[in-house]
Amino acid sequence: MTEKSNVRSELARKQVFTTGEAAEICQISQQTIIRCFDSGRLRGFRVPGSRFRRIPREEMLRFMKDNNIPLDRLEGSRKRILVVDDDEHIVELFTDVLESDGRFDVRTASTGYDAGVLTTEFRPDLMLLDYMLPDVNGNVVCRTVRQNPDLKEMKIIIISGVVNPSEVDDLIAAGADEFIKKPFNIDKLIQRIEEMLEV
Repeated sequence: MTEKSNVRSELARKQVFTTGEAAEICQISQQTIIRCFDSGRLRGFRVPGSRFRRIPREEMLRFMKDNNIPLDRLEGSRKRILVVDDDEHIVELFTDVLESDGRFDVRTASTGYDAGVLTTEFRPDLMLLDYMLPDVNGNVVCRTVRQNPDLKEMKIIIISGVVNPSEVDDLIAAGADEFIKKPFNIDKLIQRIEEMLEV
């Protein structure tokens, strides 16, 4: 890994940024960042007892989207995938295959509640979602996620073995992009993920 890509991956993990780091990420001058901060176009806070300005990650993302600045410098180049399943063997399979690929950053959840919390924190590009979870069904997770405008670009693939055709229609209506029946072919599933995420 080069020094430049090291710096970039470090910035991709940070939650609060200096004006210098914000300038580096947005590829604009530090003075422009300071002007945007002071005018209220870029919100943040000052370090108590100093003149230093700090910008939270969420605010950086909003500012970048509003000004059509590419998000890849902040979010890193790896695609984020959230695996939601209460079957630990399936979770382990997905985690091993996707992480060893190198193009994906993987998180896991075993309940619909945890999935809701993680989608807000992790902001996945794609969710692999089991239909039958211990607390709620996949369609409830889909509907909840689709109510968040920040997650409208996220792809959702529902994976299940016990669903009839009318339930599949309900899942698609609830916001799922695709349904895959268990047992599935892992290579075909990875190929579909590549197509959906364009990697």
